[in-house]
Order: sequence, then C-alpha cells, then structure tokens
Amino acid sequence: MRQFLQVLRRFVPPYKKYLVLTVVFNILSAILNIFSFATIIPLLNILFQTDSGMRQTEWIPWSELTLKNITTVVGNNVDCIVQDLVLSWGATTTLLIIGLVLAFMTFLKTAAYFLSSATIIPIRTGVVRDIRNQLYQKITALPLGFFSEERKGDIIARMSGDVQEIENSIMASLDMLFKNPILIIAYFTTLVVISWRLTLFTVFFVPLFGWFMGFVGRKLKQKSIKAQSLWSDTMSQVEETLGGLRIIKAFNAEEKMNRRFDQVNSDYRNNIMRVNIRQQMAHPMSEFLGTVMIVIVLWFGGIQVLNNASITGPTFIYYLVILYSIINPLKEFSKASYNIPKGMASMERVDKILMAENNIKEPEHPKHIASFEHQIEFRHVSFKYGEQWVLRDINLVIEKGKTIALVGQSGGGKSTLVDLIPRYYDVQEGEVLIDGINVKDLGIHDLRQLIGNVNQEAILFNDTFFNNISFGVDDATREEVENAAKIANAHEFIMASENQYDTNIGDRGGRLSGGQRQRISIARAILKNPPILILDEATSALDTESERLVQDALERLMKTRTTVAIAHRLSTIKNSDEICVLHEGVIVERGTHEGLLQQDGYYKKLHEMQS
Repeated sequence: MRQFLQVLRRFVPPYKKYLVLTVVFNILSAILNIFSFATIIPLLNILFQTDSGMRQTEWIPWSELTLKNITTVVGNNVDCIVQDLVLSWGATTTLLIIGLVLAFMTFLKTAAYFLSSATIIPIRTGVVRDIRNQLYQKITALPLGFFSEERKGDIIARMSGDVQEIENSIMASLDMLFKNPILIIAYFTTLVVISWRLTLFTVFFVPLFGWFMGFVGRKLKQKSIKAQSLWSDTMSQVEETLGGLRIIKAFNAEEKMNRRFDQVNSDYRNNIMRVNIRQQMAHPMSEFLGTVMIVIVLWFGGIQVLNNASITGPTFIYYLVILYSIINPLKEFSKASYNIPKGMASMERVDKILMAENNIKEPEHPKHIASFEHQIEFRHVSFKYGEQWVLRDINLVIEKGKTIALVGQSGGGKSTLVDLIPRYYDVQEGEVLIDGINVKDLGIHDLRQLIGNVNQEAILFNDTFFNNISFGVDDATREEVENAAKIANAHEFIMASENQYDTNIGDRGGRLSGGQRQRISIARAILKNPPILILDEATSALDTESERLVQDALERLMKTRTTVAIAHRLSTIKNSDEICVLHEGVIVERGTHEGLLQQDGYYKKLHEMQS
C-alpha cells in the first residue's frame, strides 16, 4: 500500500479539486444511504404493529440531544412523528408517505453516488495521460546508450501494455479506494451506534477476512511481474519480425518464427491465466466469508432480540441491512487489493524508464554559443562501453571549413568518435572542445543546433515530404523547403508524387527508394543550415545512379561547412582535406589521399582491396 500511496503522491496533485469533490460526494452519499435505510424501522413497526409502533410516546426536545442519548432521542421522536401521521392519515397513507421519503432520499443518494464516480474520472484519465507523456518525454531525453541495452519491443510493451495495466488496475481502483473507506467508516459508525455489543462481536471476523485477501494479493503481484515480462518478450519478437520480414521470407523461416512466437505467446498465456484465475477468487471468496459473517451475527443478534435485550426486532433488521451494506464496500476494497498489486508490478516496469538516470546532463550554468568560429578538438579522448575500450587517446583538430574523413574496419570506433561531438555519449577520459569550450559545458540545445547529420540509414517519419524536410526548423516556409529539396536533387521526384510536398512517405519512408530517402535526409540537413556536418556512411547503401545523385547533393551541402565524414567507399572521400585511419580505437595513419597511398600502410591496403 505504501508504494501505491507514493504513486498517488507523484501523479494525483494536479487533480486535487476533483479529489476533494469526490470525497465530498462520497460522504454525502454515505450519509443519505444510512438515513434512507433508517426508514425501514418505522415501516416494520407499522407493518408488524410492534410495541414501539403502537404505544404512545412523548416528544423529547432536541435541546436535550447528546452523544450518549442520540439513538434514544432520534428513535423516540421519529416514533412520535410516525404515530401522529398514523393518527391523522391512517396506517396505509403513512406507509406511502414513508415510502415517498425513502424514494426521495434514494434519489439524492444515487445522484451523490453518480457525482462521486463522475468526478474521479478526470483523475483516472488524466494520470494515465500524464504517465504516457512522462514516459515519452523520458524516452526522448535519455541518451542513446540507454537504448543500446534495452529492446525496442520491451519499451513498446511498457508504453502500451504496462500503462494500460496501470489504467485498468490502479486507476480503476481509485473509485473503490476513495469511496469504500468512507462508506465503511460511515456504516461501521452506524453499527456501533445501533449496538456496540453486536458490533464488537462482528469485528472479530473482519481482520481475519482482510488478512486472507491481502495474502492472496501479495502472491498475485509476483505472478503479475512475470506476466508483464513475458508480454515484453512477445512484443519484442513482433518488433523483430517486422524489422526482419525480408530475411525471414528469404530463408523460408516462417514456420521457425511461428514456433518461436507460439512458445513465448503460450508462456504469456499460461502465466496470465494463473493470474486471472487467482483474481477471480476475490468475488466468491468475499461472498462466502460475508455470508458466514451474516449467519453468525444473525444467530448472536437473534438471541438478544428473543431475550428482549437492548435491541428490538425492527432495529436488528436495520442493523443487518447496514451490516450487509458494509460487505459490498469491503468486497470492493478487497477487489482493489487484488488489482493494485497487479498494477504496481506494471508501475515498477514503467519506473525503470521514468527513474532511469540520464548521464548526459545539462550543465548547471551552461555556456551559450551562437555560431562555430574556429575548430573542433579531440584532446586525449578515450571512451569505453562497459569495460571495453573503443577509443584510446585520440588527438584530432578539425579546423573550420575543412573536411575530415574517418576510415577503417567496422567496429574501429568511427561512429563513436563522431557521436561524441553532439554529446550522444560522454567521454570517460579527455575532452571534446568546440572553439575551445568543452562540450560538457555547453547547453545541449545550443551544441546540437550547430550540427547536422546525414546517416547511412535515412531516418524519416510517417509524415509528408514537407514535414520531414522541415523537421528541425519550426518556421520554415514552403519556398525554403523547396530550395533545400532542389539542392538535394529531391525536388523532381517530390513534384512527381501524388500530392507533391504534401504526400505522405509512409513508415520510415517505406514508399521511397533508398536514394530518395537519403536525398530527403540531405534536404533536411540543408534546411537546418548547420555550420558542422556529420556524414556517417551516407552513400554506402546506394546503387551507382543513386550514389551519383546523393554525392552531388552532399558536395553542395558540404560547401562552406566543416565536415566529418565516415566512409567505407574510399572513392567518396578522396578530396578530403585530411583522412584519419582508425584501427582498434587508435588513429594509426593520417594525411591526404595521395599522401596515405605513398605511405604503403593500412590505408593503401584498404584502397587496393576496393580497387
């Protein structure tokens, strides 16, 4: 329960006014419920002509009312009113009047009940929306290193299945948790007022009832954590299948993948089946225990009525009605005790993202930089993933307006090196400087505003040509977007599409060829107009014709900019001002294309293999 209260403290405060209204309407509903049921006593007195219904009683002034005599005074004066009605209107008319009073109070009670439920709906829906927003904002804020250790399918499962489970369990339980304690307290107080001896006897069974339900709830949470983990495995396999569908078909592996999916899906089904079966125990268990309690109380209270003790027959019937009324809130409360552990298991998984530490921190007092004027410098830079060093003691100066190319084997650290410039990762040793300022001291937004990226895989969004090109520039005009597309050799095929710049390009640009996607990516970088450009194997996945068009677009983009280019095809970087050869995280050679060929070293071997 402590964990649940912590969740409420985190997410409910913005909805305090709805919470106050819910509590007020619940209190009103409980009070009206108690008084509406109280009409049973005079009805029974009239119907069965009991002593209290027949004997003449004297009116007791309300001024004599105290906490000690409240039941005596109220009961006596109600009897007086009923007797006056019987004498004036007759028994049958009095029954009708009492019935109308009961109907009116029930109307008020149900209205209050409805309003108490209606005012909690904004809290339920608002908290779930806030959790999704916080998750999405956290995902966009976390460094790339976090996602290299997490599966996409697992993250999607937390955004979908886990958040849905929180809504279905924790948020759906809010109504129960704010309504039922109020009803339980109100009904229990009424029971004590009617007969404290009978209530003391009854209370013996309630803790036993609560302990048993809590025991089952704790077991349920353990099962729920396993079930949600298996759901993540299921979503991960779906995500992998969608990404690798071409390979699956090429290797005739449909049946193999179907068997894999069936296994993980069946594991999830078996686990969630056990959770749901246990959850279904709540209602019959509480029903049985409640009935047992009623039977025992009926026996004990019946003895007191038959022995003419402190409680009359009609009052005992009223007591039983209130006691039976308290069972339903207790059942709902026990149902919440089942649902909440299931939701808390999902909340724990969501918190693994929400509470994940972001080690790429904005400096407390960031230095602001409006433009790039001089140079980028790697000074004794070393970097590692976990325990494995990827870069060792890199020293490199990139002057403004120069083009520096990075070549070498796959896994040699080229992409990691350029990722250190925009702070996608932070170095463990040394420092990266722009115009003499450590990138860790710059505002992250200012730093990344200086840099444009064109990657091997053009990352596009399921949106129009216009919105993809203007992605990094909020106030871009149509003319500016078209000019960028023309420079990137993209304008012609965009205009040939169905809706031209308003044509949707599909998921990840799936309706375009590789060369077209890359040219859209280049147009996006051109529109941003950054002084620093990072090219990560921008032409390596293209055919000859597409490569020519993209290379032409890149050359236009690179004019007057400082460029760091990663390339496997050495023909694309021959004209670079300097080429650095990385081997196992160390710069082993550097120079121009012609100069490196004359050294008869690693670069020459690469060149000869490609030739």
